[in-house]
Amino acid sequence: MSTAIGFLKGHGTQNDFVIIPDPENGIDLGPGEVAALCDRRAGIGGDGLLHVVRSAAHPEGRAYADEAEWFMDYRNADGSVAEMCGNGVRVFARYLQRAGHVDAGELAVATRAGIKRVHLAKEETPGAPGEITVEMGVARLPEGDVEVRVGSGLRPATHVDMGNPHAVTFVTDLAEAGELRSAPEVLPTSAYPHGVNVEFVVDRGPGALAMRVHERGSGETRSCGTGACAVAVAAARRDGLDPARTGRPATYTVDLPGGRLTITERADGVVEMTGPAVLVAEGTIDPGWLAALTA
Repeated sequence: MSTAIGFLKGHGTQNDFVIIPDPENGIDLGPGEVAALCDRRAGIGGDGLLHVVRSAAHPEGRAYADEAEWFMDYRNADGSVAEMCGNGVRVFARYLQRAGHVDAGELAVATRAGIKRVHLAKEETPGAPGEITVEMGVARLPEGDVEVRVGSGLRPATHVDMGNPHAVTFVTDLAEAGELRSAPEVLPTSAYPHGVNVEFVVDRGPGALAMRVHERGSGETRSCGTGACAVAVAAARRDGLDPARTGRPATYTVDLPGGRLTITERADGVVEMTGPAVLVAEGTIDPGWLAALTA
C-alpha cells in the first residue's frame, strides 16, 4: 500500500473501533494488519475494526446490495472475521452520517448476520447527536445445556444466538467472573466450535441488569451490544416475560462498564438495542508502517 489510508476512531458505550472507510473495497487488510491496527500499544487501538464498504463492492455483501448500500465488514481485535457487532453497527451508522452518506432517520446496514435496520435519532440539541436504535433480529435459543466455569464450579448458562453465539450466566456479584482476559471455560466444548462470547450478569432491580463480558477474539471489553441483547433475552425467559408468550414487549436497561444500553424484545420477536455512538478522532495510517507488517 503506497498511499496513506484514512481512519477514524469511535466507540459505542466504550466498545471502541478503528474505522477504515473503503467504499470500493480497494484496501486488503489481512488478519495480521487488523491485529496491529487494533493493538493498544503499537497501533491505533480498538476492540475491533469496522471496514466500511459498499455492499456491491464486497463479495459477502453483494447479495444484500439491493436492500442495503453499505456492508459492515467487521473484524475482531485479533484479526479474525466476525458475523456481527451490535455496538459496531451504531458506530458504523454514525460514521455514515458524519461522512454525509446518510441523514437522521432510517438506514439498512448489511452484515454477515444479515440486514440490520437502524434508526438515527435527530439531534436533541445542536452538536449533540441523538441515540441510535438497531433492530438486531430475532434471538435463537438453541437446545442443549451449557455451563460456564465461575470460580471453582460450573454454573448453568443460557445459549442465545444473536447472529453470533453467547453463553449467559447469572451471578450474585460481577467480581465472580474473575479476570476475563482469557476465555472462560464453557462446556460442552462441542456447543461452540467457533468460540463464544460469555456474559456474567447481576440484577440491579426490576427491569435493570448489569454485566461483564468476554468477547471471543478480543478479551474483556467495556461493552458488547449483541451481548446486552442476549442478556436481556435470557432475563426475559428467566423472569417469565417471553414476548412470544405474553404478547407484550420486554424491556431491560443493561449497565456495562462503558455505559448503558436499553434493550427491548418486541412481541414479534425482534430485539431492538438503543444507545449512543461517538466518533472521537480521525487521521491517516503511515503506509510505510503498514507495509512493514507484511514485509
